[in-house]
Amino acid sequence: MAATPRILIVEDHVNTAEMLTSYFEAQGYEASAVGWGEDALAFIEEVTPDLVVLDIHLPDIDGYEVCRQLRARRRTEHVPVIFLTEKRQRGDKLAGLELGAADYITKPFDVQELRLRVRNVLSRSRLGPLSHPITGLPAASLVDERLHELLSSSGWAALSVGLHGLNEFADTYGFVARDDVVRAVALMLNHVVNESDDPGAFVGHLDDTDFCVITTLKDVEHVQHALEVRLDEAMAFFYPRVDWEAKQANPDSDLPHLAVTMGALRSSAVSLSNLADLKRAIVEAQHAG
Repeated sequence: MAATPRILIVEDHVNTAEMLTSYFEAQGYEASAVGWGEDALAFIEEVTPDLVVLDIHLPDIDGYEVCRQLRARRRTEHVPVIFLTEKRQRGDKLAGLELGAADYITKPFDVQELRLRVRNVLSRSRLGPLSHPITGLPAASLVDERLHELLSSSGWAALSVGLHGLNEFADTYGFVARDDVVRAVALMLNHVVNESDDPGAFVGHLDDTDFCVITTLKDVEHVQHALEVRLDEAMAFFYPRVDWEAKQANPDSDLPHLAVTMGALRSSAVSLSNLADLKRAIVEAQHAG
């Protein structure tokens, strides 16, 4: 979860949406609002929120369908949803809970109660799933736990690997193809690490598009070089063959550009006292090369 939790409010009554957005921003959250179900799905394709406050009655598709589509997508299947609705029947509530909603609040509601319910849902989901929904690699709490160990140890190196251009790639080829790229890179990371001389090496997600490999100082250069070679060889296979060949024949052709940045953070070069600074330093190592 981000340092400042992101809340998406899906509510077609403008006054209610504006009130909730202002209220949660004043509580220290990053809040956004949309009034249509399709707009909510489009928003979430770009920015994955930490929580969705979702009205059931919307002008286009209803909140049940929005929730159903969130649960059907690997990147959003674990995003908690609180239904906020005028529907009071037991069957309506059960329908929402059967879709995996974290909570169900009827209108008119007490905004203080809603605040506490939002806080509690976010607290329960703060650790997040133990593994990434697309790759199966360690994520969230498992990665933080491993990184925390580095703060009091030495002789380690953290290789940071970032994927760039995935949104443009998804716009052209779809989100299934995007997820296939993320999954393929994860497999290559695993293979390279398994072939290294470090039996204690660790591979995990810093976020959806940034990976980290924790290994020893003596092994990190070998791991980085091997991964660079694998990725260079594999890049052509991420695209449809006809599109890749057209790009090779005409470099000016319009093809979404995928890029990978890598860099290593070495224990001998830093002295950090908290987890947030360590994670930031690992990601920034990409830009230092």
